Order: sequence, then structure tokens, then C-alpha cells
Amino acid sequence: MVDGRPSVMLSGSAALMVIDLNGGSIVQFQLREQGLNPLRWANTGGAGEARPMSHFLCLDRWGQPSAAELKNGMPFHGEATRVRWEVVEAGAVSARMKAKLPMAGLEVERVARMEPGSAAVLVTETVTNGNPLGRLYNMVQHPTIGPPFLDESTLVDSNAGKGFMQSSPLPNPEEPSVQWPYALLDGKPVDMRRLQSDPMPNVVSYVVDEQYGWATAVHPARGLLIGYVWKSAEYPWFNAWRHVADGKPLARGLEFGTTGLHQPFPVLVEKGRIFGRTLYEYLDAAQRETRGYVMFLAQTPAGYTGVARVEVSNGELVIHGRDGGRIVVKAALLEDWKP
Repeated sequence: MVDGRPSVMLSGSAALMVIDLNGGSIVQFQLREQGLNPLRWANTGGAGEARPMSHFLCLDRWGQPSAAELKNGMPFHGEATRVRWEVVEAGAVSARMKAKLPMAGLEVERVARMEPGSAAVLVTETVTNGNPLGRLYNMVQHPTIGPPFLDESTLVDSNAGKGFMQSSPLPNPEEPSVQWPYALLDGKPVDMRRLQSDPMPNVVSYVVDEQYGWATAVHPARGLLIGYVWKSAEYPWFNAWRHVADGKPLARGLEFGTTGLHQPFPVLVEKGRIFGRTLYEYLDAAQRETRGYVMFLAQTPAGYTGVARVEVSNGELVIHGRDGGRIVVKAALLEDWKP
């Protein structure tokens, strides 16, 4: 039990991770030496309730259901955070768990494995369609950083490319388009790397053109960086969500997934593609699909100005700083995750 909630803990010599079983959210990921948890959002209250917190999985959808689905009880972002996850097996630095989504007719199995002696975790998730017929679905990772790691000085970087504002009207929200790290507000550019007092535009979606997508967030004064790496063939979209409360940054979503349009399935089907990328996936009857990502932590030097690129190379994650420096995170488990 962690904070009164059933959980799984991965505990290595360098890092600690906690996965909440009432909804499957990753609610804690921190360096042992530092103790600061960047993944803090909606972590308090409702001790027995299955709900989304911190880093959660959006499955079978991203965003709202249709009016008819809502009437029948389908929740926002799907059922994965609204059900109890069952532990299949767990050890000191690895765990396997699964959950059934009764309305969607899907089952998801997650394996999380921490690199011994390093602050890197490989997470793979397999979704199986238990329905007698095929169906559309989406799968979006929703890592959310919050205070005290998140404030006006926190810097977000990514190798995202072309994007659009979710606030732009349908049927062509991609017009006008933008390029990471920028968005538009009243026709003027907004730098998405920092979050100040104004959260608008609050959701901007970008495509990833490289083999691996990545996103990082760093608090320069606290000397801590959290990052994610994923295969763009599995997750072609990076979705940047920002939220302010009482004039202060409260949450930032470093979201990556199979869709970039925050709409119900009828709208996604009608639109089809944006920037040549599909907006939904299809699972045939009894078909299964596996996707994965690596999450990592690193200490940063004083005056760190952010990340220029993240390189996946020979069992290591090489973080190239904007100032020219390099940080290396050992991740031999990457050898099990090659394309």
C-alpha cells in the first residue's frame, strides 16, 4: 500500500517507481539520491477510487466518447484508468500486470522492467481484442508532470515536428500548421518549451518524423530531468497539454500516442488523416498489438539549458544538451527493444 492505495513498487539502486493498481497509473518515478518525483498530478484524494493520475494510459480512446457512448457509461480517455489492474508477477525491478476493459472488450498486459543500477525503465503493453469482431481504438500515453518539479522555469524539449492547435476549428484544424516548439495564439507565436501564467493554447499536437520520438522535461535549478523515448512507428504523435491554476503552472502532459486529434471516433473516421498520419488504429478479432517506451531520469548540471536531442545507441541513452554537453543513461534493456 502506497498512500493508502494498492500498488506495485520497482526498487533499484538508482531509482524507485510506483504503479497504482486502481487504474494502472505510474504515480512515482524518482532518483533515490534526490527524492523529487516529477510525476505528480491528481495524486491525492479518493483512496479507493480507480482514476487517472500522473502517467496514465488512455485506452481505448484519447478524449471524449460520443454522446451515445457517454450515455452508456464510457468515460473520458477510456476505461484503462477506471478498472483494477491485476498483478501477474512482480519482483524487485520488474512487474507484469493486466487489466480488462469490459465495455471496450479489450485486455491490456503491461510489463515494466527497470535497468539494474540505472534510472531507466522499459515498459511494454500488449492490447488484445477480445470481441468477436474487429474494432477501432486508440492508445495514448499520458505522462503528466506537476509541482514542485513543474514551475515557470521548467523546460520541455522534443524532436516533434509539424503540428496544429486542438482549439482550431474542424474540419481542418491543421490549418494553420505550426512547428515545434511553437504554437499560435491570436496569430502570434507561443513558445511551448515553457509554461507561464497563460495556458493557451492548452493542447497542441505534433507528428514525429524520426525513427524514435522523444520528450524531456528539466528543472534547471533542481538539476533533474525526466524523459521518454518511443518508436514513432508505434506512436506517431506527440501531444503537448498545459494547465494553469491561480496563475501558476499546475500540469504539463508529455503525451505520445496513436492519434493526434482529441475527438470521438466518428470525427476521427470522417477526418481520416492529418499530415499524412492516421488518427486511429484497428484491431481485428482476437488480434493483439504490442507497443513500448523507455522512461528515464538524469541529474543535470547547474545552468542546464535543455535538450537538443536524445540518441538511442549501444545500450545507452545519450542526452545531448543545447549547450553541447552530454549525459549518458545506461539502458542495456534497449537491446530487447530494437525495431
